Amino acid sequence: MSDMIISGDQTIPCGQEDVPSEDITVEGLPTAASKPMDESLEGSMVWNISEFSKIRDKMHYSDPFVVGGHNWRVMMFPKGNNAEHLSLYLDVANSADLPYNWSHFASFKLSIRSHFKDVQPVTKDANHQFTSRESDWGFTQFMSLADLHDPNKGYIQSDCLVIDAHVSVRKQDNFLQYDSKKETGFVGLKNQGATCYMNSLLQTLFHLPYFRKAVYHMPTTEEDIPSKNIPLALQSLFYKVQFNDLSVATKDLTRSFGWDANESFMQHDVQELNRVLCEKLEEKMKSTTVEGTIQKLFEGEIVNYIECVNVEYKSTRTEAFQDLQLDVKGCKNVYESFDKYVEVEELSGDNKYRAEGHGLQDAKKGVLFEKFPPVLQLQLKRFEYDFQRDQMVKINERYEFPSELDLDVENHKYLTPTADKSVRNLYRLHSVLVHSGGVHGGHYYAYIRPDLVGDWFKFDDERVTKEDEKRALEEQYGGDHEAPPNVGLNNPPFKQPFAKFSNAYMLVYIRTEDTDRILCSVTKEDIAPHLLARFKKESEEKERKRKEKAEAHLYTIIKVAQDLDLKSQIGKDLFFDLVDHEKVRSFRVQKQTLFGQFKEMVAAELGIPVQCQRYWLWAKRQNHTYRPSRALQAPEEALSVVAVRDQAAHQVKSTSMDLKLYLEEVSLPEGVPRALPPLQKGEILLFFKLYEPATSSLRYVGKMFANLNCKMVELKEEMLRMAGFPESEDLLMFEEIKFDPNVMCETVDRKATLRACQLEDGDIICFQRNVPEEEAREHAYGSVPEFLEYIRYRQVVQFRKLEKPKEEGLVLELSKQNNYEEVTTRLAQELGLQDPTLLRLTGHNGYSHAPRPHPFKFYQTESLHDMLTHCHQLSDIMYYEVLDIPLPELERLKILKLNYHNKKTELVCDQVVRMPKESCVEHVLDHLKTQLEFTHKLPNPLRMLEVCYHRIYKVFQLHEKIDSINDQYWILRVEEIPDEQLELQPSDRLINVYHFNRDTTHSATMHNFGEPFLFKIGEKETLAEVKQRIQAKLEVPDEEFEKWNFAFCSLGKPEFLTDAEIVCERFASTRRDWGGQWEYYLGLEHEDKGGRRPASQSNRYTHEKPVKIWN
Repeated sequence: MSDMIISGDQTIPCGQEDVPSEDITVEGLPTAASKPMDESLEGSMVWNISEFSKIRDKMHYSDPFVVGGHNWRVMMFPKGNNAEHLSLYLDVANSADLPYNWSHFASFKLSIRSHFKDVQPVTKDANHQFTSRESDWGFTQFMSLADLHDPNKGYIQSDCLVIDAHVSVRKQDNFLQYDSKKETGFVGLKNQGATCYMNSLLQTLFHLPYFRKAVYHMPTTEEDIPSKNIPLALQSLFYKVQFNDLSVATKDLTRSFGWDANESFMQHDVQELNRVLCEKLEEKMKSTTVEGTIQKLFEGEIVNYIECVNVEYKSTRTEAFQDLQLDVKGCKNVYESFDKYVEVEELSGDNKYRAEGHGLQDAKKGVLFEKFPPVLQLQLKRFEYDFQRDQMVKINERYEFPSELDLDVENHKYLTPTADKSVRNLYRLHSVLVHSGGVHGGHYYAYIRPDLVGDWFKFDDERVTKEDEKRALEEQYGGDHEAPPNVGLNNPPFKQPFAKFSNAYMLVYIRTEDTDRILCSVTKEDIAPHLLARFKKESEEKERKRKEKAEAHLYTIIKVAQDLDLKSQIGKDLFFDLVDHEKVRSFRVQKQTLFGQFKEMVAAELGIPVQCQRYWLWAKRQNHTYRPSRALQAPEEALSVVAVRDQAAHQVKSTSMDLKLYLEEVSLPEGVPRALPPLQKGEILLFFKLYEPATSSLRYVGKMFANLNCKMVELKEEMLRMAGFPESEDLLMFEEIKFDPNVMCETVDRKATLRACQLEDGDIICFQRNVPEEEAREHAYGSVPEFLEYIRYRQVVQFRKLEKPKEEGLVLELSKQNNYEEVTTRLAQELGLQDPTLLRLTGHNGYSHAPRPHPFKFYQTESLHDMLTHCHQLSDIMYYEVLDIPLPELERLKILKLNYHNKKTELVCDQVVRMPKESCVEHVLDHLKTQLEFTHKLPNPLRMLEVCYHRIYKVFQLHEKIDSINDQYWILRVEEIPDEQLELQPSDRLINVYHFNRDTTHSATMHNFGEPFLFKIGEKETLAEVKQRIQAKLEVPDEEFEKWNFAFCSLGKPEFLTDAEIVCERFASTRRDWGGQWEYYLGLEHEDKGGRRPASQSNRYTHEKPVKIWN
C-alpha cells in the first residue's frame, strides 16, 4: 500500500498567531478530498502536528481520512477537556450531514509517539457504536499534560507531536438479511421466549462431535414421535443444525421434555439444565450401544480425605463428578480457584477429628483429583447467597481463564499420589458460555471454537457471527471498565468505574490428547437410514409448505363439502350444524382459473361428471350457525374462482380468504351420467338428521328439496325412507335452530306449511320415532332437544392427584352444568370411595399449567363450568385429594403448623393442629400439650410466639382467637415457659435476645440468625451475671463462649456492654408491652455456624422453578 502525505494550513479564529503546519500520513486510505470512497474496513493514519505550542483552539482536528466508506478524524483538546490531561477522541467528520438513523460500530486505537526510542508510546483503545447523534468517542484523560510536556520523555520534540490512529470498522450487516450459514458455516437456534440458556448449552454439546455421534446412535424407531421422545428430538435437532441452512426450532425438544408453553418463558439456570439433561440422556443410553458416553466424556473423580497429623490414620472417599463449581469471589483466575478447591483445612482445637480407634486428633482435611475427564466442564460461581442482604447476588469481579489450561502444574499438585501421571492433563478452551445481566434475569450466549485452533464464533440464539479471541476471552473476564473508558465530547466523564454485567458463567475445556477422539468426523453415514428417510421427508414437506406460502398470493383454497362428509362427521366429531370445513376436501387453485375449469378438476379427482355437479355457497347466519344459503348461477360459473370467492364474501359479509362450497350431487343409476334437474321456484333445500334414543346417537340421513307451500306431514314418507322405517311409524319432528350460547331445538308443527314454519335453504330437521312417554323415560335422553342439550354441555375432565400434578389421571365425561356434589359423587364412584365429601378439588391454572394455590370450598362454585374456568380460559384438568375427614368438617377447622422448641431453644418437632375456628390460643396449647406429653415431660404451661427472620414479633395472649392467625408467612413457635418466668416480679423485665453478626466489609450491617428467645433479667443484674445464665441455658462451651460479645441493640445499631453494666437500665426506656419490642433486644454477637441458606434461595432466581425433564 502506498502512503499519502497531506499537508495544509489551518486558520485559528481566536487571534492572528502563526499557523502550525501538519502532515497526515494515511496508510492505504484516500482522504475525504480524494473520493471516491474506499470500502476498506481497516486502516491507519499518522498525524504529524508541527508548532504544537502555537495551537490556540480549544478543539483541534486532523484532516479527515476514510475507513469503511466513512469520513473520520481525530479530535484533540491540547490543554485538556476540563481536565489536566490531553484529551483525544475519534470523531465522524461529516456527522451533521448523515441520516438520523446512521450507525456504525468501530474499534479504534490512539497513540502518542515519543521521539526517544527507549520511551514507550502512550496507547489507548476502545470500541463504540457511532451514530449521527453520538459521533465522537475517546479519552478525556488520555495522558497528563505534565507527562506530555516533560522533555525527558520526548513526546514533544522541536514543537512537534505525532499521533497515530488505527480504525477498524465492523462490516454493517442487515440484521434481517444476515445469513449465519453463509457467513460462518453454522446455524443458530430459535428462542422460544426465554430459552437462550438452553440454546447456548445445546450449541456447546453439538460442537462436541463425539457426543453428537453418540446421540445419532441412540436407538429410535420409525413410529417414534419427536415431541414425545427425547433421543429422537435431539437427533432431529442435531441433524438440522448440522445440515440445514436456516436457524432451527427447539419446540419438539422442549415438548419431549414434557414442558408446556409456560416453560418457554421461564428462564432457568444453564448448569442445572446441563446436569438434568445429562442425567436423562445417561438413563436413556442404558442398555444401548452408546451406554456410558456421558461418563466417558465428562466424568472425573475426586478423593475426599482426612489425614491425622500425629497418628497414622487416613480416611478417604472417592466421588465422581461431571462438572466442577469453582469459586469466583476472591480468586483472580482458574488456577487460584483450583488452589482454593484443593485447599487443606486444619481440624484442631474444638474442631478436632474423631478418628476410629484414636479418639480426637488434629487432622488435615481436603480434596484431590484422582482423574480429570476428557471434557472438563467448569461452572463458575457467579451467583451466591449474600447473608447480609438475605438475597442472591451476582459476582461481576474480574476472573481470568486461559485458552490453555495445564492441570499438571507444580508437579501434579491437584492430583492424588495414586493418580495416573502418564495422562497429560493439558486442556484447550472449547466453549465460553456467557451470562449477561443480573441475578433476576438476563441473556445467555456462547463463544465456541469448534476445532480448538481456528476462529471463535458467537452463538447468540438464531445469529452466529465470527469473533476474535479477545472478545471471546478477555471481554468475558468481567470486572470493571476503566474509568473513564470511552467518553464522547458531549458525554461527561464517568467518575467511577462501572461493572461489566456480561461475563463467563461456564467454561468447557478439551484435553489435548483426546482431541482427535472427541472432535471426530460425523457424517450422514453415522445416522440410521430410517432417520435419514424421516429427516428427508420432513425437509421436503417443509420446502413444499415454504413454496406454497411463497406462492399463496397466486392461489385460493376451495373447500368442498359433500354428503359423504356430512355422513362421516355428524354423530361422531360433530353434532350441531352440518360439517367441519377443516376436515373436508380442499383444492388449491390458481386465482384466475375459471370456475368451469375448476369443475373439470373436481370431475377428474372425485369422478363426478361436470353435469352432475351443483355448488352451493355457505353463509354464516346471525345466530352463528353455518348453512348452505344459495346455489351458484350459470353466469357466476363463467367467472374466475377468485371472482366467485370475492362476490360470495361480499354478499355474506365474510372476510375468509377461502371459498367454501357444498357440492350437491345426483345419484347415477347403473353408472349412467344424468344432469341435475333445474331448481324449481318456491323450493328449498332441507337437511335431515335422525336421532335414536335407545343408543343416544344422532346421524345424517339425507337431504330433500321441498316446496314452501307443502305441509311438514307431507315430508314424512321421504323421511321414513331415509331412516329405513316402516310406513306405519309415527315421527316427532324438530328444527335445529342454534346451539350458541344455548341450544334451541323446537318442535315443528306437522300440519303447518314450510313457509309458516319459516323454513329456508340450509335448515336442518331432526326427527325420531314417536314412542310412548313411559318408554321415552327409560332412555337417558328421550328426545332430540334433551340429547342436544347434553351434547352442548358435555365436558370431558381429567382428574389428577394433587400431589402428582404432571401425571395423567382419571378421565370422566361430565356436564358443565353439574354442581359440586354431582362432580364429587361421580369421581368418588370411580375411585371407590363411599363418602364423596372426603374429596377436595383444586382448579387448574392455564398460565402456569399447575394447580391453583387454593382449593375449592365446599359448594363454593355453582357448576363444573365455573370450576374449570380460570381467567376467562376453560380447562379440562382438575386436581383432587382424599382427606381423612369430610371437607365440610375440615373447613370448620383452623389448621396451624407449630414448631415445638425445648428449653435450649432447639427445634424438637413440627406439629400440625386442627381446631375449630372459634377456638382460642389457650385451646390450641392445651391440645398440643396433650399430644406432646406422650414423648416429653411438660410440667410448665406452654406459650406461642410469632417468629420471623430470627426475631420474635409477638407473644400470643391465651384468649386470642386463632381464626385470624396466619402461619403461611410467620413461624408459630411453641415452647414451655421456664420456671423463672412463671411469676415475674414488678422490677423484673422480660427481654428479647437475638443472635447476630456483622458484615466483615460493612460493620454497620447486622444480620440476625439462629433461634431468638425470651429472657428474664433482674433490676440490679449485671451483664456478667446475665451471661452466666445465658451460657447455662444454651449450654455453650467456655472456649467458644469467651468469643461472644454482648450488645444492647436499638433499631439495628449495637451498643456493646461491659460486664459491670446493669442490663435492665438499658431497657428502662423501652416499652414493656410487645408492640415494637423486637427492635430493642440483647444481641449475642458470634459466628454463625449453622451454614444458613434458606431453601427458597436455593436457585439463582427466587421465583424460578427447578428444571425438570418429565419424559
